[in-house]
Amino acid sequence: MRAAIVGVGGVGGYYGGRLALRYAGSPEHRIIFIARGAHLKAIQNGGLRLMTVEGDFTAVPALATDSPGDAGPFDLVLFCVKSYGLEEAARRISGNIHDGTVIVPLLNGVNMAERLRAVLPTGIVLGGCVYISTRIEGPGAVRQVGGSCQLIFGPEPGTDAAPFRPVERFLKDAGIPAELVSDIRIPLWTKYIFIDPMAGLTAMLGKAFGEILEDGERKKMLGALMREVAEVAKAQGVALPEDIVPATIAKAGAFPKETKTSFQLDFEKGNPVELDIFTGYMTAIGKKLGIPVPQHEKVHAALLDKSR
Repeated sequence: MRAAIVGVGGVGGYYGGRLALRYAGSPEHRIIFIARGAHLKAIQNGGLRLMTVEGDFTAVPALATDSPGDAGPFDLVLFCVKSYGLEEAARRISGNIHDGTVIVPLLNGVNMAERLRAVLPTGIVLGGCVYISTRIEGPGAVRQVGGSCQLIFGPEPGTDAAPFRPVERFLKDAGIPAELVSDIRIPLWTKYIFIDPMAGLTAMLGKAFGEILEDGERKKMLGALMREVAEVAKAQGVALPEDIVPATIAKAGAFPKETKTSFQLDFEKGNPVELDIFTGYMTAIGKKLGIPVPQHEKVHAALLDKSR
């Protein structure tokens, strides 16, 4: 299998590193990194240094390049770029995609597969999500901070998941806790109902988890944001559990009080932010479906103002 990791940042570095370590020198499998800049140069010169909770290692892919045209056809593509670079990244590798290429976006949004299908004329686009906390430590170095490292992927209802078992085995054999599901919408929206409201509210208020959950009004607004996500999911045929909102708030409470979302940290550092997959998506889809999302509109307007 020829597997490409597009975007070798925190997420792509971890999963790509695991694959490159496992399949180094394999006559059957080739792992290809699509990266750029100083990070790419460091990987080309000395491999990718991956620091995990289980130990540190250096992984050397079969190829690391910023020129996909030199890489040949891909059988599997893991997209690990930021959402605002998704379409451009997809267009750059469109020539590497064949009819049987399996494509899995590992971004935080719920409509990533839809966006990829609009750009890529061929290939089989599935949905995917991960539970991991990682960051780039410096050129050629990625650190895993925490998380279960679980990678969940699969089609939407109506498509047989069985043909993708070899991909699941390929990932598992590299030590990745991968799970193929028959309806990817459930895990996607289960994660989204947590990350979207927490990202928006922490960034808007400049507050960590504990400062939100221990304040009555802030916690009330958090619950309202989550209920809006649940209503939008329901309108699109996604049946989340009845207790999803209190369960998700309880999940947030299990984090250290000082926890900040990566979205919030990007705001604080003045980095580009993924408004398009969080409040931007929710305000747009709410309007499209005729579902009121006033709390998301409020947060989105505030974040737009802060990002100017």
